[in-house]
Amino acid sequence: MAGEGAGRMSATDPARLLIVAGEASGDLHGARLLEELATMVPEVEAFGLGGEQMVAAGLEATADSSEIAVVGLAQILRVLPRARKIFAQLLDEVDRRRPRLAVLIDFPEFNLRLAKALRARGVPVVYYISPQIWAWRRGRVKTISELVDAMLVFFPFEAQFYEGRNVDAVHVGHPLVNEVPELPQVWDREGPLEEPYQIALLPGSRTSEVEVLLPVMLDTISLLAEEIPVFARVIRARTISRAMIEDAVQASGLPVTVVEAEERLEAVASSHFALCASGTATLEVGLLGTPMAVLYRLGPWTALLGRLLLRLPHVALVNLVLEEEVVPELLQGRARPETVSAEVLSLLRDPARIATMRERLSELRGRLGAGGASARAAREVARRLAPGRIVEPVGVPCVAGETR
Repeated sequence: MAGEGAGRMSATDPARLLIVAGEASGDLHGARLLEELATMVPEVEAFGLGGEQMVAAGLEATADSSEIAVVGLAQILRVLPRARKIFAQLLDEVDRRRPRLAVLIDFPEFNLRLAKALRARGVPVVYYISPQIWAWRRGRVKTISELVDAMLVFFPFEAQFYEGRNVDAVHVGHPLVNEVPELPQVWDREGPLEEPYQIALLPGSRTSEVEVLLPVMLDTISLLAEEIPVFARVIRARTISRAMIEDAVQASGLPVTVVEAEERLEAVASSHFALCASGTATLEVGLLGTPMAVLYRLGPWTALLGRLLLRLPHVALVNLVLEEEVVPELLQGRARPETVSAEVLSLLRDPARIATMRERLSELRGRLGAGGASARAAREVARRLAPGRIVEPVGVPCVAGETR
């Protein structure tokens, strides 16, 4: 386990923190962590890579993470020159500011390389949101044990995976338990359906995802409209331009509305069904209890690599947490409008299947752990960033098995 670089600076040095997140979900979780950390270490000085939410929470950004948040080999090659430049800029700032600690959030292809460079500079690393090495490329656990001082994980099975692998893993729980409230569900209304079926479309938070999945979702709505009354809303992630969404909607010729990220939870809760890109958004939809189908489609080379390396029975986080395919996964060749619309029609016409799915989704909140995950993660960071100088918050709950 890494750790040799920790403690080299004195307790009176500024509480400078490097924090790096590479995509929308990391930006959200990084922002919540920074907000909590500021209450524990008020003098914290955070700089690094993030998006608008982390900047609003106090990050001095070297660059915007949306510039390099992509999926697929072809897209990665396209942003590689910019990623290299940002990487160099971050290290220049590290050399100039000499942070006491680094927090690296998910984004493993970038962040594990950064961890190696930080290790060489004697900067301790806390990794927040584990790379999915339990799913594929398990050999990277050796790299993590050599470069990372602490791994803060969302799921209990992740902490179990790291046991005996020389990694200090701490289960902090999932922040979405606090982020997603329990809202009234459209399926709970009494009486017959007196309006079109409301369908929420969540095509992703990366441009490369939206380019592929939004046309499929819109064509699916067109096919559904031939069979049932339907009205669709596209949920726009903060990292996606509104013009991009509106251009796709206009090209479809459908009367689809665009919902901003700030209104997404209410929009999803008031929908009968959701079509959702694989990722963190599936947990949000699941916590709201809205029935869904998960779509994903990668380029042929990326998909081939995934099939060779993936070691999981499911792709969707909802299904992984519930340990069963509760929601259908329509991947690669099955992520076609004809297949998706047939699956959605089959579900909407079968109230018993919808009820069963909703019942299973209601288990998610308990599976994800107690509330207060961001505060627990911030406390772990604070202990390493400014030992002896922490303003200990009151009422930070523990996850199962944790002691204080």
